[in-house]
Amino acid sequence: MSPTHLRRPTRGLAALLLVSVAFAAPTAPTSAQVPAVRPAAALTDAEISRIDAAFVRFGNASPGAALAVVRDGEIVYEAGYGLANLEYGVPITPASTFHVASVSKQFAAMAVVLLALEGRVDLDASIREYVPEVPDFGPTITVRHLLNHTSGMRDQWSLLSMAGWRGQDIKTQDDVLWLISRQRDLNFEPGAEYLYSNSGFTLMAILVERVTGQPMKDFARERIFEPLGMTSTHFHDDMGHIVPGRTYAYSPTGGGFRINIPFFANYGATSLFTNVRDLARWANNLESKTVGGEAGIAMLLERGVLNSGEAIGYALGIQHGAYRGLTTVGHSGSDAGYRAEFRTYPDQRTAIIVLSNVSNGNPGGLARAVADVVLEDAFPPAPEQQGGGGGGDTEREPDPPPPTLSEAQLREFVGTYHSVELDVDYVVALEGGRLFLQRRKFGDRELEPEAEDTFDAGSTYRFVRDATGSVVGFEVTSGRVRNLRFERR
Repeated sequence: MSPTHLRRPTRGLAALLLVSVAFAAPTAPTSAQVPAVRPAAALTDAEISRIDAAFVRFGNASPGAALAVVRDGEIVYEAGYGLANLEYGVPITPASTFHVASVSKQFAAMAVVLLALEGRVDLDASIREYVPEVPDFGPTITVRHLLNHTSGMRDQWSLLSMAGWRGQDIKTQDDVLWLISRQRDLNFEPGAEYLYSNSGFTLMAILVERVTGQPMKDFARERIFEPLGMTSTHFHDDMGHIVPGRTYAYSPTGGGFRINIPFFANYGATSLFTNVRDLARWANNLESKTVGGEAGIAMLLERGVLNSGEAIGYALGIQHGAYRGLTTVGHSGSDAGYRAEFRTYPDQRTAIIVLSNVSNGNPGGLARAVADVVLEDAFPPAPEQQGGGGGGDTEREPDPPPPTLSEAQLREFVGTYHSVELDVDYVVALEGGRLFLQRRKFGDRELEPEAEDTFDAGSTYRFVRDATGSVVGFEVTSGRVRNLRFERR
C-alpha cells in the first residue's frame, strides 16, 4: 500500500502555525496539494524511498502508522501507512488521531509546570498538600518525586490488575485514587530510586483540578493545546466521546487482527489523543518555548536527582537519551494496541514522530530507521572495535535448583488470603499435588516453587510465617509493585 499524504510536504510547520493563530482548522492535504516550490529542508527522493521502505510491512489490509519528520521548524515529510479502521478500510493519514499512551505524561507535567511558574504549585512540596487522600507514608513524597518517577509509589496498572480489574473493565480517576488512598507502604523511600509509576501522573491530573477548579483536560486545552494550534489534541476521559479521525487499535492474532483498544476513563499518565502534526507543533515548542517560556521548558527538561546525588535520565514526564551518539529528548507510549514514539534531536533541530495502531508496530524501531536516513550525516563515527582483551564471558554461579515439596508441605500454604490495600481475596488451593493461585475473574495460575517459601505465578509470592512456623500471609512483588501484603484469613 502506498503511503497516504504526503510524498512531499504541503507546507512547513511555521505556515501551519500561522493558520492556527488565525483559528482556521487545518485541512487534510491531498496528493494534489504538492507545492510548486519545495522547502529548502525537504527530503530527497532517495531519502523518501528509504523511509517508505521501513514501513513497507503495513499493507492495504493491516493496521499501520503515521509519520512526521520535522527539521528546522518545518514538517519536511509526513505520511500514513496502512489502515486506521480495518472494518471500513479507512486509510491512515497524517491527520489521523491516535491514543499515544505515556507520551501524554509530558503534557500533564507541563500543566503542573505552568502552575509552578505562577506560584500556585510548589514542586518540592508534599503531594498531600494538594491531594490529601494520598496516605502519610512517613517520608515526604513531593510533586517532583512523582513527576520524576522517584516517589516509590506503587503503579496504578499493577494495582488495578491485582485488585481484580480486567483489561476490558473501565478504569476511572476515582478508581485509581481509591486504590492509592488504601496503600500502606511504598516500593522504596522517596528519592532513593527511579522506578516508573503511572500513579504519580494520574495524581498530577487530580492536583491540577484541585488547584485550578477545572479539569486538567480543560486547563491543558486552554493553556497548551490552543496556544500552539494543536486543534486535534485532547485528554480523553470519556469512553463515549466521539473523536473525529480516530484510529482503532489492533493486535495480531492467528494470521489476522483483533480490536484492542484501552478502556480508560482516567488521564494524566495516559489518554492523550493527538496526531503527528500536532506533536510536531509540540516538538517545536520545546525549542521556541511559546508555551512555558525559557523557565518553564528548562523546568520541564530538568533531570531528576536521587537522594544519593545521582542524576537520572528522566525529567518531568519526558526522557533524556541518546541514539548513535546524538542527544535525544522524548518519550514512548504503549497502551492496548496503540504504540507511540515522540523523539527529538535538539542539537540537530529535528524531530521524528511515529504513531501506530497495532501492538507490534514498533514505532521506536521505525523512528530510529527514519533517523538513520534523515540524520545520516550527523552521526559521529562509530568507535573502532578494540582487538585483544581476552577473558571471555564471566562465569557466574548457577541458580540453585528449585525446592521439591511434598504434598504435605504444599498443604501448609493452602488457604484464603486478604489484602486490605486492594480489598481483595486470593485463594491458594492444592489440586493433584500442585499448588494454584485462584482469583475472581481470572484463570488459575500454578504457584511454582522458586526458593524456600517463595513461589512464582507470573509474580513472586513470598510466604510469611509466624514465630511458631505457621504460614500467616504472603507478600507479592510484580515489577512496579513490591512487597504488597496479604494476610491469611
